[in-house]
Parts: sequence; structure tokens; C-alpha cells
Amino acid sequence: MTTLQNDTFLRALMRQPTEYTPVWMMRQAGRYLPEYRESRKNAGSFLGLCKSPAFATEVTLQPIDRYPLDASILFSDILTVPDAMGLGLYFEEGEGPKFERTLQEEAAIKALQVPDMSKLQYVFDAVSSIRKGLNGRVPLIGFAGSPWTLATYMVEGKGGTDFLTTKKMAYARPDLLHKILDVTAQTVTHYLNAQIAAGAQAVMIFDSWGGALSHNAYTEFSLQYMQKIVNGLTKEAEGRKVPSIIFTKGGGLWLEAQAATGADALGLDWTVDIGQARERVGSKVALQGNMDPAILLSTPEAIEKEVANILASYGHGHGHVFNLGHGITQWTPPENAGAMIAAVRSLSKAYHV
Repeated sequence: MTTLQNDTFLRALMRQPTEYTPVWMMRQAGRYLPEYRESRKNAGSFLGLCKSPAFATEVTLQPIDRYPLDASILFSDILTVPDAMGLGLYFEEGEGPKFERTLQEEAAIKALQVPDMSKLQYVFDAVSSIRKGLNGRVPLIGFAGSPWTLATYMVEGKGGTDFLTTKKMAYARPDLLHKILDVTAQTVTHYLNAQIAAGAQAVMIFDSWGGALSHNAYTEFSLQYMQKIVNGLTKEAEGRKVPSIIFTKGGGLWLEAQAATGADALGLDWTVDIGQARERVGSKVALQGNMDPAILLSTPEAIEKEVANILASYGHGHGHVFNLGHGITQWTPPENAGAMIAAVRSLSKAYHV
């Protein structure tokens, strides 16, 4: 593998000294970029983009070519995992992802198994292809959905629901939900380790819907399965540590428990004050976040002011990766994303002297 020219992001995740605060954006390869929309049109469908290593490489590199970012993230989708488990992922125009089969019947749940990783070979091929395309410019992040988040799609059959069917199972038949979560946690562990073997230099677990759970249910149905994944991850590759990040959207109540999992960093959404988060857990983990993506719809002046607020809240020292509190929206003017990145790079240097 080519020598890494910019390891600022990886050093920040390990809370090591850096010259500035590194920055990347969740969903940085996406619909807000005209070049992405062109690639999507050429691929014919979203799944066509995901399942073609050539297209996945093309769109992963687009924001890296456009902006001075400090990390790239594999272009894929969290739902490739339940698709490989036989649920039949498809996308309806304007309605988002759906599954042909759901996990609501006991027999189907008990038959669920860890899939052969060869069903996800297109992802690992994309990782290898992206590493070659990056040519050492910045590190590559691999990722997967959390077992709880994936289970909500697998049970409900689609996203954007109130999760009542999944929650009913959690309370009425927890044994069935735990079966889904256990098999999914094993699958995600194998999946992330295969991404690392293919060249991912850090990995992130997206717990998009963990914030929908009660306090006790979060621990039982979400956090403990992310803990199992973190425990099972490959910790070193290519002669250096492979850091892990966990991110529960709406999970600010549980930062202390998240920090105890052994993950190297926690993602924060915009509802948390990053300075207070640092006081709570910053001695144990790095923090990633946490600007409201909606601010990127405003003005460069407003964006720079908010960047300054977040950097000041975190304060001097290391262990901060600047990011949005969730994915960049498709309506974001590309120049506003550029304004955020430029502000982070220029303003953060004062906090690293």
C-alpha cells in the first residue's frame, strides 16, 4: 500500500498531537455534488453505484478531488448487510430503501444466519480500488450500520417508521430480537474486518436509530451489540492501529457508556455541546462532530461563526475530528461545504499550539 501522506485524521482519533483539527463530512460523496449526480445517472440506479467498484471509487474520490478533506469514506450503504442476509433490498423512487422480505415471523428469524462474505465482495473490491485511487492522499474509512439500526429495517421492511413493530418485538419477544441482533453483530464484525483487510484504515459504526430507544432498551438492544463488534474488530493493519468510531444519533445521554465500549472515538450529533462532552468523556475517547448540517444552507459568514463556536467549545488540545452532526443534505450549495472546510482549517490552528 502507498505511504499515507496525511494521517492527521488518524492521529486525532488516537488523541495524538496534530497541527490543526482534521475535517470530513458524513455523506460527503452525495447528491449535493453535481459530479455525483452525473455518476448516479450513468450508473442507472443507486444500487448500481453501490455494487460497481468502479462507480463506488469514482464517487468516493469526488469530494477528495474537490475539497482539502482529511479523510475519505467508502461509498456504500448500511443496507448492503441485510441484503446479503437474503432480505432483498430494493429502492423505490422517492420512497427510499425497502426489503422484499421482513423478519417478523419466528421461523424466518430462527433461520437467520451470518451470510458468506463473498456476497459482499463488491464492497471489498471497492475498498481496494478506492485505496489505489487515493494513492495515499488521505485515509479511507470503512463503515457499517449498528445491529439495532439494521434490525429496524429488517423487521419493519423500510426506513422512516416509528419502529413500533421492532419495539413490540423488543418488549413482547426479546428472544427473537436478540437473535436478529446477535446474528447481525457477528455479520457486521466479519464485514468490517473484511473491509480492514481490503484496505480500510479506520471504521465507523452508524447507530442511526439508537436515539429512538428508552434508556434501558438502548443498553440492551443497541449498545451491547456495538460493544461486541468493537471487541471483535481487527485492531491493527499495515503496521498501525485501526481506530474505531461509534455514532448514535440522539445518543448524547449515553456518552459515558459509549466511551466504555473500547471504541477510540464517539460521533456527536448537534444536540450535544462538544465542550461538555469533552468534560464527560474526553479523557477516554476522541470526539467527532458536531455541526448541524442545516447551517450549510445559510451563508459563509454564518457557517464560519458556527465553526468558531464549536472549535472554541472543544478548546485547546487534541482529539477532535470536525464533522457534521449527521449527513450533509442534498440541498447544500457545494461552495458552502467548502466554506466550512476552509474555516475549520484556518481557525483550528490556534487551538493546536
